[in-house]
Amino acid sequence: MQKMSTIEYQPIGIIHTPFKLSEDAPAQGCFAQESRGEVELFPEYAEGLKDITGFSHLILIYHFHKAKGYELITKPLLDKDKRGVFATRYFKRPNSIGFSIVKLYNVRDNSLEVGWVDMLDGTPLLDIKPYVSLFDIREDVVDGWFSTASEIDKHLSK
Repeated sequence: MQKMSTIEYQPIGIIHTPFKLSEDAPAQGCFAQESRGEVELFPEYAEGLKDITGFSHLILIYHFHKAKGYELITKPLLDKDKRGVFATRYFKRPNSIGFSIVKLYNVRDNSLEVGWVDMLDGTPLLDIKPYVSLFDIREDVVDGWFSTASEIDKHLSK
């Protein structure tokens, strides 16, 4: 199999959150529904926000800018056992790409007020996609090892 050449992306904005350190950020936004942040698009992309106010939730795709290196076998934040990185949402990945589903509260010029944030302050934003229930909800979902994760109860009780 032939390797592809390098792919480059440029940030379209910056995500601002109250979380400065990875240990302060929630494992997932669903564990911090009260957390709020701001998505600041660079002005040249503001026109792309047209019609976004009709959506309650958005998918943010971003770069884990504080991640150093990657681990193919890792201990996920919600389990005591080591897992393959592609069976986790761990931030130390071969391509440091993350995504989060956030709640959209307000749109103002090139800025989005969002909730359920779990990313670090200053995170470079790569893309925004609307969450569309017809496209994004699946039946017969199986959650693999996560359904028996040892640390999940600690996070659900917060």
